[in-house]
Amino acid sequence: MENNTKIDLSNFKIEQFGYVYKDIEKQARIMESKFNMPKFNILPPFTGSINYRGKKTEITVKLGFSRNFNLQIEFIQLIEGECAYKEFLDQGKEGLQHISFYTENTESYIEHFTKLGYEVVQSGVVPGGRIFAYFDTEDALGIMLEMQGPKRRRKT
Repeated sequence: MENNTKIDLSNFKIEQFGYVYKDIEKQARIMESKFNMPKFNILPPFTGSINYRGKKTEITVKLGFSRNFNLQIEFIQLIEGECAYKEFLDQGKEGLQHISFYTENTESYIEHFTKLGYEVVQSGVVPGGRIFAYFDTEDALGIMLEMQGPKRRRKT
């Protein structure tokens, strides 16, 4: 990519590590027993609509969540559908697939990244209404970046 404009991530905090596995329940047991991670909350599979490489599609996934290193740890198991997770698995990979940042204005980052030549591989809305977008930064970083927001505020 021939562009001198930089993406400034210095004002962001990494909020989440996103891992893709063929069997998240098995991986959760490994992480809990061998690495003393807090118990994963494994959710039942659900189907949702996403935009994948410019086309609207549906995927079914099972998700698991824990916290470690003051970060959310997300495990993703693809059940069905064409998406970035399938690409990752089809490449023979399992493990860390993306890091996630929360922003108050995801749309502006989608526009900014796109102008800089980073393709939006997958986007949509998570339950609860937050917009998310995965950017193809694998050549530059070895993993994808995800922008998601706005961040939910915890009730006190």
